[in-house]
Amino acid sequence: MTDTGADTDTGTGARVDAGAGARPGTRTGTHRRAAAAALLLALTVATAGPAAAATTTAGRSPAGPVGPVGIWRLDGYGTVLRVDSGRLQEYQVTGISCLPGPSALRVPDSGSPAAFRYATEDREVLTVRRGSVHVEGSVGDRATHRLASLPERCREAQEPGPAADPVATFDVFWQSFAENYPFFAAKGVDWNAVRASHRPRVHAGTTEDELFAVFKEMLAPLHDAHVRLSDGGDRFFGEVRPGTVMPTLELETRVKAYIQEVALGGRAPQEFAQGRISYADLPDGRGYLRLSGFGGYTESGDFASESAELDRVLESVFTAERTARLRGLVIDLRINGGGSDELGLRLAGRLTDRPYFAYAKRVRNDPDDATRFTRPQPLYVQPARGPRFTGPVAVLTGGSTVSAGETFTQALLERPGRTVRIGEPTQGVFSDVLGRTLPNGWELGLPNEQFLTRTGKTFDGPGIPVDVTTPVFTQEEFDAHRDSAFTAALRRLPRA
Repeated sequence: MTDTGADTDTGTGARVDAGAGARPGTRTGTHRRAAAAALLLALTVATAGPAAAATTTAGRSPAGPVGPVGIWRLDGYGTVLRVDSGRLQEYQVTGISCLPGPSALRVPDSGSPAAFRYATEDREVLTVRRGSVHVEGSVGDRATHRLASLPERCREAQEPGPAADPVATFDVFWQSFAENYPFFAAKGVDWNAVRASHRPRVHAGTTEDELFAVFKEMLAPLHDAHVRLSDGGDRFFGEVRPGTVMPTLELETRVKAYIQEVALGGRAPQEFAQGRISYADLPDGRGYLRLSGFGGYTESGDFASESAELDRVLESVFTAERTARLRGLVIDLRINGGGSDELGLRLAGRLTDRPYFAYAKRVRNDPDDATRFTRPQPLYVQPARGPRFTGPVAVLTGGSTVSAGETFTQALLERPGRTVRIGEPTQGVFSDVLGRTLPNGWELGLPNEQFLTRTGKTFDGPGIPVDVTTPVFTQEEFDAHRDSAFTAALRRLPRA
């Protein structure tokens, strides 16, 4: 959930997840931006800003071989890319529309001349090759196919704006979900019936307030934390699975203090990565590692600095001396807003001494059939080069374990050695968020991917179940001054 997402995403669907401080229902991705600003789109960018530094001092784009220059259609994602040597332009496509999306500028690179790198204003980096696109911080690649030219509808595309016809905006809104959302059947929602009941309420005179209210009614039954709608101002819609809450800065602050007092006996853990990660050695040879997200570790928020900071933290925590003496490790993800799936795999690599299957990723790939997907792309956990802990692990999860926090949890399902999950099921949202701009300029986000187990199972909706069920930060727990999940973890980990 890159949460490059959220907790931020963009056009092609980079991961954005909901980090602490986000509005309920948003995915504040790797960079943990607040509110609507946190929602990055895989290709979101303005044509100026930090990316402009990618041009030469004379103001020209970097020269180079042809490489992947051309027009490319992504498998799934409803996206066509026009790739030039110095600039990338996205087009968001449905069966009835084509709207120009964000653009990105090429940045200097020392890699293969067959691969071009482009940076967005928010410092998301895309690597484009013939046949694939990779978004830094997101796992896997997105397959592409060359087109002879831009689709005719894209050549006539108009820039989104508030003057757009409300009916046209409704139709693109509905079509974007109809062609990309994979979970209507699982959610028990007949999207065709939703259109039939709501479209008659929209006409040329429909106000923005009225149109937003219609869209909210249509989205509410999905109860999907990776679905969001924003007008860029005060109007915002996002929700979580019933009975759960989205991580917020207030909740994280309260829980951190509570854990220190109740679970750690008043001992302050060592804090890292702007407070997003903490570690404490526990009595009897166990350790406690808490992560409130897989991102938000640095001020700049770009993936290179985020991954470097995580590596620094892991080197400090997983020392040779500590990994040799640890008898068990508690990993606390109960308040985790997500972020970069790639960073989750990097942590998982510190918990194994041999490669193993993490999950497979696929994307819905037929506008007319919600059951058809791309071929699943398997992803693996690779052992880290530094010291690793391969002993028993207890993972604490709950409904506020979101997106990349969930893909990390899923990446431990086949971990060699003993791993037990304690608490409550996770939120149930795994996909990168596909970002769309509607004709009237409103921003829409929806999931279009699945993360599969080896047997093809997904946990979208109900979340990843636990092995041991306990309350997680309920009012009863607070009132009784106890942490049942933490206590259960200690009972199941060996003592020194």
